[in-house]
This record gives sequence, C-alpha cells and structure tokens, in this order.
Amino acid sequence: MLLDNDEWRRTFDAYERDAWRFEAQPTYTMPGETENVTRFLHGEPKPADHNARWHERVRGYVTSGRSIGRVRVVRRPLTDYQRYQLAWGIPGNVAAGEDIRILDVSRDDYGLPLSATDWWMFDEERVVHLNYRPDGTQIGRELIAGDTSSYLEWKRISLAHSVPFSEYLRKPE
Repeated sequence: MLLDNDEWRRTFDAYERDAWRFEAQPTYTMPGETENVTRFLHGEPKPADHNARWHERVRGYVTSGRSIGRVRVVRRPLTDYQRYQLAWGIPGNVAAGEDIRILDVSRDDYGLPLSATDWWMFDEERVVHLNYRPDGTQIGRELIAGDTSSYLEWKRISLAHSVPFSEYLRKPE
C-alpha cells in the first residue's frame, strides 16, 4: 500500500516501542534541504534552527518512552550529501535522542548481505520501503505486508557491523 504524506505521518507517529531505519542511499535530493546543502558546501555556518522540526518530533518520541534509531550506510569517498549529513544533520538528531550508527562498507570484505532499499521498521512488525530515483529523489513510500524476518536479519547484521556515530567520528579515515 502506497502512503501519501498524511498517511505516512500517521503510520510513523503510531509506533508504540521502536522505530528503526536502514539508510543506504549515497545521496538524498530533498527540496527542503537544497538550500542548507548548498550553504554547507559553500562553507557557511549551520543555521541555529537546522532540522528543528525533526528534533522536536524525536524528543517527543523519546519523552513518551519510545526509541528511534537508524544505521546510516556510507562508502568512501563520501558524497557531498553524506558529508553534509555527518556535519550538520546527524549531530543534532543524536542530541535530540535518536540512536544513529554508521556502517562504513568501504572495505566490505565480507560482502554483507544487506538490503539495497531504504526502509523504516516500526515495532519490528511493520515495514515501509522508501523508494528513490537514482538521483536520490524520493518517489514514494510503500507499506510492506507480510513476514518481517528478512528485515529483522538485515537490522541485526547492520547493528553488529556498525558503530555509534560518535565513535565513527573519532576513527581515522
């Protein structure tokens, strides 16, 4: 079932315990971020209210006793968007309460069996695929019905091979 903006928001906000994302696209082309990505690439300072609406939502989830997290897949050299995320996006999300880990597959000698698609999993029961064009433009969100065991396995593998964001920042390139 395809989820429009309102249905997506209701689906997301309805989770009871755990929201978790597998984030694998090298670039996301989101109209609301274009100006800030350009500012970042020009070396301008990050606006004080950067991503404030998302931070407010995350704090609300955490305050209500729910958890939210993700694993962000990267490969070196990082794309401009990934550099923007690591510098401007992720630190504020973590400060708001989101558990973000980084899975660097630059030297993936194991050939990790991971999903090629971005998705959110809610309460380990519902999965929503995030569908993108090759340029990173999101073209839809689709609620996937059925068995979630493969997603649970991808989540387990991702968590086992990733590191917390703060640890990733400390690692030499």
